[in-house]
Amino acid sequence: MSLLRTLLVDDEPLALERLAVFFKDIGSAEVVGTARDGKEAAAAIEALKPDLVILDIQMPEQNGLRVAATLPEDNRPEIVFVTAFEQYAPDAFEVEAADYLLKPVRFDRLWQAVERAKRRKYLRAMADRAEQIAEAAPEAAAHDDGIWVPTRNGAVFVPTETIDWVEAQRDYVMLHTATRSHIVRVSMRALEDKLDPNQLIRVHRSAFARPSNVVEVQRMGKTINGLVLRDGAIVQVGPNYSKAVAERLGLPA
Repeated sequence: MSLLRTLLVDDEPLALERLAVFFKDIGSAEVVGTARDGKEAAAAIEALKPDLVILDIQMPEQNGLRVAATLPEDNRPEIVFVTAFEQYAPDAFEVEAADYLLKPVRFDRLWQAVERAKRRKYLRAMADRAEQIAEAAPEAAAHDDGIWVPTRNGAVFVPTETIDWVEAQRDYVMLHTATRSHIVRVSMRALEDKLDPNQLIRVHRSAFARPSNVVEVQRMGKTINGLVLRDGAIVQVGPNYSKAVAERLGLPA
C-alpha cells in the first residue's frame, strides 16, 4: 500500500513541529504540507488532495470541525482531530473522523490513528472496486448463523461465530475474521437485525465487535472511545454506544 499523503494543520507552531517530528518515525505516511488556520487548511486540502489530515479543532478563521464538515463526501481525506478539549469528541465523530487525539499528542496514539486511517482508506478503495462489479450481484443474505458473501464465481458463507468485528463504509461492510476479511454489500441495519447480539454488539454506527475478543478499552475521560481486540485491531466506540458497551463488558460506565 502506498504511503498516506498527510497534511498537518495546527495554529500552534510548537504543536505543528511536534507532529512533524513524530511523522518522521511513521513509515506508512509522508507529510506533504502544513497549514496554520482553517482557511489555509481548506485551501491546502483542495490543492494537495491528501489522504489524511491531522486537524486541530480550535483555530483562527475557521475551526477544524467546520473545515471537515464542509468537505465533499466523495473523495474526502481521512480526518484525525487534535485538540486540548474533550468536549468536542461527539461532534468530531459526527463528521466521521477516523480518530480524535488529545493534546499533547502521544506518539503511540498518533501511530494508532494513522493505522486506523490507513485501514479506512483501504476499505473505501475496496468498496469502490466492489461497487464496480457488484451491480449485477444480489446483496448479501444474512441470517442467524452467518452471511452469504457474493463472489465473482458464486458465494462464500461466513459463519457469525468466525467474525471478530465489522466496519462499514458507505453501502458496504468489511467482515473481519481471524484468517481474512470479506467485503460485502449489506446495510448496518440489516446486520443488526440478523446478527446474534450475544456474539457481536453494535459499538458505533459504523462498527460491531465481539466482546469476548476485547483485551483492552481506551477511554477519553470517563467515556469508552475504543476497544483493542485480541488481534491488535482497534475498534472505535461511538459516544452514544459507550454506556452500553461498558455494561456489556462489566465495566463502570
